[in-house]
Amino acid sequence: MHITIVCVGSRGDAQPFVALGMGLRAAGHDVRVATHSIFESFVREHGLDFAAIEPNPVELLNSELGQQWIGSGSNPIRFVRGIFDIAAQVLEQLAADIERACQNTDAIVFSTFGILAYHVAEKLNIPAFSAELQPTHPTSAFPAIVAPRLPLSGIYNRASHALMRQTTWQMSRRAINRWRVESLGLPPIGLRGPYASANSRAHTMPVLFGYSPSVVPRPPDWPSWVHVCGYWFLNEGEGWHPPADLQAFLEAGPPPVYIGFGSMALQGHDPQRLILDALAQTGQRGLLLRGWGGLSGAVLPDNAFAIDAAPHDWLFPRMAAVVHHGGAGTTAAGLRAGKPTIICPFFADQPFWGQRVYELGGGPRPISQKRLTADNLAAAIRMTTSDENMKARASALGEHIRAEYGVANAVNAIESYMKTGD
Repeated sequence: MHITIVCVGSRGDAQPFVALGMGLRAAGHDVRVATHSIFESFVREHGLDFAAIEPNPVELLNSELGQQWIGSGSNPIRFVRGIFDIAAQVLEQLAADIERACQNTDAIVFSTFGILAYHVAEKLNIPAFSAELQPTHPTSAFPAIVAPRLPLSGIYNRASHALMRQTTWQMSRRAINRWRVESLGLPPIGLRGPYASANSRAHTMPVLFGYSPSVVPRPPDWPSWVHVCGYWFLNEGEGWHPPADLQAFLEAGPPPVYIGFGSMALQGHDPQRLILDALAQTGQRGLLLRGWGGLSGAVLPDNAFAIDAAPHDWLFPRMAAVVHHGGAGTTAAGLRAGKPTIICPFFADQPFWGQRVYELGGGPRPISQKRLTADNLAAAIRMTTSDENMKARASALGEHIRAEYGVANAVNAIESYMKTGD
């Protein structure tokens, strides 16, 4: 089969989909990954075909609208509004790129923000698979991931999912319907949205969740076409050799604490000063990831070292603990390594993962980036490096995750549906 994977997002968003693409290729399928042009070499070096879609996610996140979106925190309405303020600027180009990338294919797999590919699949009359790194399908077990977690019944939880879907649809309805009619030649979707009918194409579309059932168990009220596959790991650390200076730092003392916020920039902070102060308070060594998040790595004391990048599956097992923003991919890597995790969430699904890690006993309570100080970061680092029960729980969770076969499960689900429609 020819399968196109559409992924819109950051480097951390793209990596699991490259892993999935490699699994599909190993199963004998031709795979094209449609994602941002800045990731072209990353996709191609893993042996996958590439199609470019715009815009550049780095430029978007660094724009005024992007920073406002990140600043939405855990406010679900501001979060959704931020998505569509950005989408209004890029929708026309993004839609055209996705439509072009999905030609001459037998099936489309798309990420959360690649949802325009669903409509292209409808036009081409081919199967579409919603592939997501967060548990977004409606359930009574927990609320929508950006909704407040309240001690209410399952009715509230399910209603929060319905509200999120409707809010998202109403904000995008006019633009998407205009594109469906004018570009795709499809009829407009009604006021209630694509999921309104139990028999609709969207309602019964297969869903592939790329996270571990050990982290978020599968709710009993999910239908059979929703698959919790396990994480989609790329295993980039196999055969990777660290630079000599990184190796020397690791060998010069006890395991350090990893600290990195990926594409997130700490608002109103001097992030490097804050981190170094926290390390000084705890006496711990620190490994800082520069990323897009404002860590320069200049003039560091002897107990700290900065890197631009390293495979998480190589790096994290060598750490004492990991501190990060709570992105789905980084959270997965830290849990897989069996290391206590401190999550400092900014927005979107990050607070959800922070709370989940805490509930599982794999880390302390999450610290919102808006409340982050050297003192509370130091307190969290002390806990993760000294609490033996937390270390044991994190280690046990890592063992469970390492025993899962997330990519293989997703490939099997895709192949089964393509053969039987079930």
